[in-house]
Amino acid sequence: MMVTKGLDLRTVQLIRKAALLAGIIGLLGLAAVTGTLGGETPLHEGLEAFGLLLIAICIVGRAWCSLYIGGRKKAEIVDRGPYSISRNPLYVFSFIGAFGMGAQSGSVTMAVLFLAVTVGVFYLTVKREEAWLAGEFGAVYEAYMKRTPRFWPNFSRWEDQDTLEVRPTFFLTTLRDGMVMLLAVPLFEWIETSQHAGWLATLIHLP
Repeated sequence: MMVTKGLDLRTVQLIRKAALLAGIIGLLGLAAVTGTLGGETPLHEGLEAFGLLLIAICIVGRAWCSLYIGGRKKAEIVDRGPYSISRNPLYVFSFIGAFGMGAQSGSVTMAVLFLAVTVGVFYLTVKREEAWLAGEFGAVYEAYMKRTPRFWPNFSRWEDQDTLEVRPTFFLTTLRDGMVMLLAVPLFEWIETSQHAGWLATLIHLP
């Protein structure tokens, strides 16, 4: 996936959403013919509950990040709050949510696959975003890249500000997008019910 200078930030984000949607649909197709080893065990149910907790953390975390970045990404380098410890905290919370979505299958393997696909798509997206931001903001962004990790937070770098100018539209849009992840709960329940009823054939089993 080559960095294309002609792509603006919005186009890059649209490509990212399309690629992520395609990956998730593919994994749901795999889940439809996949069963979990051991069936409905306490481990299976516990993984689903843990996954639901991760999705909740993702939704709240993404909304929190949007208070800082909403509508500002093209206009300035945001380096306070969560953006002082990670250049892409919104994506980090998305990784947490992706694992939680896959965990609704009751399979650790499926949860890891959801995480891997999400990390792969976002990694390629970030490479394009970084090229665009470097072109727009030059030395300011280069300095930000040097002091702030791409993903994994460096909590020692935390800096905040006393007040924020909140843009409700961006906050609500981010909240809505995060809550879409909750669809994984009924989707995987439907898959399990269909498998037990014999409507879907179980071709492979995963731990």
